[in-house]
Amino acid sequence: MTLTFTEEQDELRATLRRFLADKAPSASVRRWMESDEGHDPRLWQQMAGQLGLHGLALPQEYGGFGGGAVELGIVLEELGRVLLPSPYFATVALAGQALAVSGDDTAKARWLPAIADGSLTGTLALAEENGSWHVADVAAEAVRGDGDWRVSGTKMFVIDGHSAGLLLVVARADTGPGLFAVDGGASGVTRSRLETLDPTRRLARVDLDAAPALRVGPEGDATAYLRTVTDLAVVALAAEQVGGAQACLDAAVEYAKVRVQFGRPIGSFQAVKHKCADMLLKVEGARSAAYHAMSAATGSKGDLPVSAALAAAYCADAFTHAAKENIQIHGGIGYTWEHDAHLHLKRAKSSEQLFGSPATHRGRLADLVGISVATATEG
Repeated sequence: MTLTFTEEQDELRATLRRFLADKAPSASVRRWMESDEGHDPRLWQQMAGQLGLHGLALPQEYGGFGGGAVELGIVLEELGRVLLPSPYFATVALAGQALAVSGDDTAKARWLPAIADGSLTGTLALAEENGSWHVADVAAEAVRGDGDWRVSGTKMFVIDGHSAGLLLVVARADTGPGLFAVDGGASGVTRSRLETLDPTRRLARVDLDAAPALRVGPEGDATAYLRTVTDLAVVALAAEQVGGAQACLDAAVEYAKVRVQFGRPIGSFQAVKHKCADMLLKVEGARSAAYHAMSAATGSKGDLPVSAALAAAYCADAFTHAAKENIQIHGGIGYTWEHDAHLHLKRAKSSEQLFGSPATHRGRLADLVGISVATATEG
């Protein structure tokens, strides 16, 4: 499966890149990541109102523009280039996609219009204190009361979970795992920010004590639906990682052109050339994996699990490699707080663990294509 961008998709990328260059320079990113909100509320509304980014991949009947994973991936790639601190990933890529593919018209009508116009933020709460992102390892419980649901348990590493207006919580009911919508300000919900490696992306702990909830998506065992939701999430993350990796490559190459040692640019030295060439290969490989997964997510989704696992494993490794090499090529200045190289490395290492480590996704990929550990070792 190949992906060729349309003229409209290319224009989307170009427009967003110009917008971010003007509205989100490095100095602003640093200011926002240290602010109480963690992002710029005015820019958030501009992204929704002026560019329509929040509803880009949402159905038209719910206030969106009817795009899909490809358009969303383009946006996330560009946001990843600048490390924009924003609830966009949690709200649109996680909560928005989960609702859009839920098959639940009531839930979509209730929340998607507000996500599309930027008035509602949301997120997905999956992982718990055991650190696992597997649906099968979820211990949080949902109990049906007098016509409603109550959710109890602890969720960890919830992206923007401290401020999201809508929490989509994965919990286990008597018929199996399901997705439950909880108001962020509801009774029984306690939220606290976590100390994180990456200052541009905030994570939270969410404790639920019989919090009132509404069931979203299929009744009964919703494991298949939840796996699709997590596959879409890792594809979105892969697109963001490609943007970050490309930014590291661009920064390293530009510095190698202008930094002079022994009377010549360091880019003329063989060791630096090799580093840049290796970075290029990994970034282009990651781009191919992410674009293939975006294309699979737009189609029948039959190829989505394999494509998502491949993209998740490869793009995470590529971003971390590019971020490390960027610092190496910059030398001492790359280690300083004043330079952005360390911010990319922190984002790369943090993202590497979201929704499972690269090793976890490689293991899942092996299972999906029928390769046993013993076979892989013997080969």
